Amino acid sequence: MNGRIEPQDQRIKVADGVELRVLSWEPAHAPADSVVPPGPFILVHGLASNARLWDGVARRIAAAGARSAAVDLRGHGHSDKPDGGYDFATISEDLRGLIAALGPSFERPVLVGQSWGANVVLDFAVRYPQLARGIVLEDGGLTDLQDAFPIWDICWERLAPPPLVGVPLASVESYFRSSHADWPEEGFEGSLGNFEIRADRTIAPWLTRARHKLILQALWGQRTADLWARLGVPVLIVPVDGAEADWTKAKRAGADAAEEAARASGLPLRVKWFEGDHDIHAQHPAELAEAILSAEREGLFSGPTVSR
Repeated sequence: MNGRIEPQDQRIKVADGVELRVLSWEPAHAPADSVVPPGPFILVHGLASNARLWDGVARRIAAAGARSAAVDLRGHGHSDKPDGGYDFATISEDLRGLIAALGPSFERPVLVGQSWGANVVLDFAVRYPQLARGIVLEDGGLTDLQDAFPIWDICWERLAPPPLVGVPLASVESYFRSSHADWPEEGFEGSLGNFEIRADRTIAPWLTRARHKLILQALWGQRTADLWARLGVPVLIVPVDGAEADWTKAKRAGADAAEEAARASGLPLRVKWFEGDHDIHAQHPAELAEAILSAEREGLFSGPTVSR
């Protein structure tokens, strides 16, 4: 293991016929008697991604003395892949079952979600505010697909995943190395975890095209303004300026709207911008972990909840 903190890899039943793969990271040291330990944290990946992309963040959270659990959501990674249940209500119910199964050490976690995962944890916190101390939204949960694509068929045409089944692994590795040259090795390795690597050294996305479509359609139907109006737990917003002017402008407008909703309700909220890639947790895990832990140390997630 080269002295590195490593997770426990386990499967947890969350629904009839559905087990999720979970990487549980224990704290590297016990806190002093006078210190309230940070965490726990539940780490939720984005669309067509996987739990291993959180390795760099989770390892640093563990080194800071906190526990976390990164999950492969249904249809993804090494979790079960039923044909249905890709709407927000069911995904949030899966997370509810996961938190219950993890037991008292994960009571009222902070849920950290990236991209679609941010929309998932936002939805979860609205549905189950009593189960979360707060949420962290990494480059998600601020914009609505319907604003960019008023017609679903056009949305699917533009955002459908490329045909990757059967692509040589060497080609995928070369693409990741060239397009993410500044990523640490664990981020690169985590990206390969998005795929089944077949005996002939070709790949296939763990998330099938049909299930990808179901998730994207649910995301297209979600209206984040409705969720922000109902949110009652503290939130850290971590948007990314990826040098894409129109998208960044939309995210800034979404962050401004979220701040306005929080001021109106008295909800504790902080915004911390990053510059870089959409997968900032893979590109800059140390910096993201520190942003999360700083918010924890400074009491953001100990702030008041808001009754809705």
